[in-house]
Amino acid sequence: MAMSRLDASEAAITGDYDAQSAVEREPVLRLASILWRLRRATIMETGLFEIEAEHVREYRENRRLLPGSGDVMHTIFRGDNPETNADAPALEFARCFLRLANLPNFALDRLSRYEATLWRQAGRIIYALETLDRRKPQERMRRRWFPSEAEIEYE
Repeated sequence: MAMSRLDASEAAITGDYDAQSAVEREPVLRLASILWRLRRATIMETGLFEIEAEHVREYRENRRLLPGSGDVMHTIFRGDNPETNADAPALEFARCFLRLANLPNFALDRLSRYEATLWRQAGRIIYALETLDRRKPQERMRRRWFPSEAEIEYE
């Protein structure tokens, strides 16, 4: 049976840590879960922008089919024509962002808070794992409280 992406991600993260017990393994598994959710949050954000971009394309297509003379003049003089405006992709992205940010369901805002919460949790777990010094032995930072004999300078 093929390993799922989640299982592969979990295996990669747990492989980085040298958990000595089931209790020590739990934070590592939690970290893998949080990082997986962060990837999904990024995919959701991308999806929101793609949906909004599709709405804009449909709106423009409908307006192109039945342009009024006022719309044509407005477009010509305001410079909204993407073919003549080099900054059109950046401006369009900014407009998509503003429309998403102003949605009545606050989808982008909620997703942003969700992502920030996950990052805080990930930071706390990484800090705890570093405090426990549970990286693989060859990757551990040596924490010495006293200098080695070679580091001591004698006069």
